[in-house]
Amino acid sequence: MIIHVVKPGENLYSISKLYNTTPEKIIYDNRLSEPNRLVIGQTIVITNGENEEKREVLINGYAYPHIKEDSLYEAMPYLTNITPFSYGFNLDGSLIELNDDELIETAIENNVAPLMLLTTINADGTFNSVKASMMLKDENAQNVLIQNIIKTLQEKNYAGIDVDIEYLSKDDRDNFTNFIKKLTEALHPLGYEVTIALAAKESEGEEGLLFEGHDYKALGQYADNLLLMTYEWGYTYGPPMPVAPINRVKGVLDYAVTQIPNEKLLIGIPNYGYDWTLPFVEGSAAKSLNNVAAVDLARDVGAIIEYDEEAQTPFFRYYDVDGNEHIVWFEDARSIEAKLKLIEEYDIQGAAYWTIMPKFPQNWLVLKSMYAIKKM
Repeated sequence: MIIHVVKPGENLYSISKLYNTTPEKIIYDNRLSEPNRLVIGQTIVITNGENEEKREVLINGYAYPHIKEDSLYEAMPYLTNITPFSYGFNLDGSLIELNDDELIETAIENNVAPLMLLTTINADGTFNSVKASMMLKDENAQNVLIQNIIKTLQEKNYAGIDVDIEYLSKDDRDNFTNFIKKLTEALHPLGYEVTIALAAKESEGEEGLLFEGHDYKALGQYADNLLLMTYEWGYTYGPPMPVAPINRVKGVLDYAVTQIPNEKLLIGIPNYGYDWTLPFVEGSAAKSLNNVAAVDLARDVGAIIEYDEEAQTPFFRYYDVDGNEHIVWFEDARSIEAKLKLIEEYDIQGAAYWTIMPKFPQNWLVLKSMYAIKKM
């Protein structure tokens, strides 16, 4: 695999001649929607049919049940697991159900193991830390919840569970660890694995509601897989910056491998970017956009895509029709390759994508060229 960055004056024909391939193959591999309008700084992945033996990795993809069929089928060959988003719970231990039957059936038919996802997400998309805290203090409700989880795992043919409970206070830290211990003790004899999604912190003493409720070392003793949510440094209501700068991702991994067996670790990879209006105003919201849409936007506004070498992330600037300046940070083949290289560098077991909802063909080209995908 070669990642080519489009230079001024280049077109698809000239690029194909550089690598002894054809424009048609480049268009097909990269799923280029407007091959005659390349953007300066855009990445083009050149595949060369590598057949050498590759390291096997675990790849998980999160998806909502309403995922478009073409996006789902495009991702299937490259996933070990798929995690439908999401089940919730009530304070009596009952589950808030998810219409996931069709997604589970498709996954199993394509040799992808589905994981049940448990969160405290409210209807408005926010995490309910109060509900989580109350549950983690109620042993009886936990017992009921665990039995309902087992029932759902068995009835729905799930392969295991992913627990994503965020914004826990330090007072809930030990209670959360104890809950995971109970959950694994109940599920392991039945053949189910337990995954935990962890806030991405770079030290044990990192302060803040996002970080203090997750005890990396203790949780690493019980869970089978631990996903480091290494994204959202750049986020909707924050100042402009990369969503997952490689230097910050490495900082999280540097700490995590001192607390958790590396063979249990997964890194999170974002499949999206943000468009900020400048100058940034506290409380203003960036617009989320997928990575293909970011390149389309750069083309439409005549922007040049640049690359931040420290963050290993692409970006561009433009002015809208009202004269407002914008900056867009997103992911491309280069930034994905940089993140996927960390699997080998830190000898961890794989990665998880948030989310596989939007198409990102270059991502799968890069992943396939680097690793073999573990299947169920």
